Amino acid sequence: MPRPPESFHTPRLFARKPQAADAEAVLAAYAGDPEVTRYLSWRNYTDVAPLREFLRGVAQTWESDEGRHYAWLLFRREIETPIGSIGINFDGHGAMLGYVLGRANWGQGFMTEALSYVVAWTMAQPALFRAWAFCDAENLASARVMEKAGLVREGLLRRWHVCPTIGPAPRDCLVYAKVR
Repeated sequence: MPRPPESFHTPRLFARKPQAADAEAVLAAYAGDPEVTRYLSWRNYTDVAPLREFLRGVAQTWESDEGRHYAWLLFRREIETPIGSIGINFDGHGAMLGYVLGRANWGQGFMTEALSYVVAWTMAQPALFRAWAFCDAENLASARVMEKAGLVREGLLRRWHVCPTIGPAPRDCLVYAKVR
């Protein structure tokens, strides 16, 4: 599998691998907000300790040569507080992408900017032929981010994903991809 860059820049953003010490800022920026995590596979954090452990594990993945999932924290260039996260999970000849953004930064194009970078990086890798992502069928803002980042809607995945903040039943999801 290709190894993604440990950091990257876009016109308005800086991304870097997370550290356990980022836990308090991540909790405050987005991971503690139930509205932000509404459509995600994890509930919002209410305590910093488990989030710190999670970030420690993500950071260790970067140090390992066996990693298949990598995540970056996203920062606006002018501030040192994280605003969100974006990740890539390699699976054979493709890469699944996922992201989360703090509510204070919604509607400003930041996630489209970050996702566009990660999609372009993925498509530039000779061994990868597919960059894809999905969102809850009701999460139209996320669907729009994928479209603006150049992914094309492929279809509806019925009963595909559980959003624990909504309930235990799998929900329908929209799947988007870019292929070469």
